[in-house]
Amino acid sequence: MTARAAIIALAACVWAAPAQALQLELSSNARETVARNSPLDRYQAPTGAFEYGVGVPTVGVEGEVRRQAWRIPSPGLTTLQVLLPLRQQLKAAGYDVVLDCDQFTCGGFDFRFNVEVLPAPNMRVNMRAYRFVTAVKGPENDPTSVITLMVSTTATAAFVQIIEAGSLEQEDVEVSTDGDVQLPLAGPITDPAPAGDFDTVLSTDGHIVLDGLDFGTGNTALGEGPFASLENLAGFLVSQPDVTIAVVGHTDSVGSQDVNIGLSRQRAAAVRQRLIEGYNVDPAQVQAEGMGYLAPIASNLSAEGRELNRRVEAVLLSQR
Repeated sequence: MTARAAIIALAACVWAAPAQALQLELSSNARETVARNSPLDRYQAPTGAFEYGVGVPTVGVEGEVRRQAWRIPSPGLTTLQVLLPLRQQLKAAGYDVVLDCDQFTCGGFDFRFNVEVLPAPNMRVNMRAYRFVTAVKGPENDPTSVITLMVSTTATAAFVQIIEAGSLEQEDVEVSTDGDVQLPLAGPITDPAPAGDFDTVLSTDGHIVLDGLDFGTGNTALGEGPFASLENLAGFLVSQPDVTIAVVGHTDSVGSQDVNIGLSRQRAAAVRQRLIEGYNVDPAQVQAEGMGYLAPIASNLSAEGRELNRRVEAVLLSQR
């Protein structure tokens, strides 16, 4: 099925359910990865985007809280393709959408780390591709029930988190994969990865050069940025918290090896610190190492080659 046909099938999906149940349809290849239900709990549902000095505004809803995550193994999906029919179903059931944002308008990393998300690998959140919706019944500042949806896509799959809270006994939300929703099934990826596909290059090759980092000559301080390569690496690590990497510094052959080892290690440490402090990466996921001039990728006999050799790489190590 083409992507256009998938969108049409999703948008046209209508569920048949008893009056006291809201049926949310996912594609037939969707699989539940986790369910965590609390008979009596309190859920802080986001009602706005992240703001510096304010955080993420929320409304607290008490009652039964149900949390589910689903994985759809279909490459090439967009977050809107997955979210659109779910959002339409909520509106048709009488819910008012009070928040509808993507990774940019929600607030990126700051939003993600200030809202409740089920842990990976059951729910993966790609920092560069997610959408969030909050829908309520009743007054926005004191709803009787609330449902939030988080959808995120990676190169090979889509992930959906559904959290419902409040007075649910008369309107249970059921998620079904028996409807007519059809999405492209996952299959072998035979085409080479696009040049900009950071995650694919790192996963396939096991290492990648972090382009565009700004260090002065002989200096270990990392420039202010922002640096796209660090944003990509942080997104990769946050979406896969079981992965560990080494940030490895390299130099050209000018100067002694002892000096270059120290310089390359300090630059790698500066990159590691930026990932932790600037992007909320778990410190346990990142090591910092220095190789000096022992691993060149070009000849040190030319200025161009020496410039290429002065670099910082990310190297995949293991899964915890």
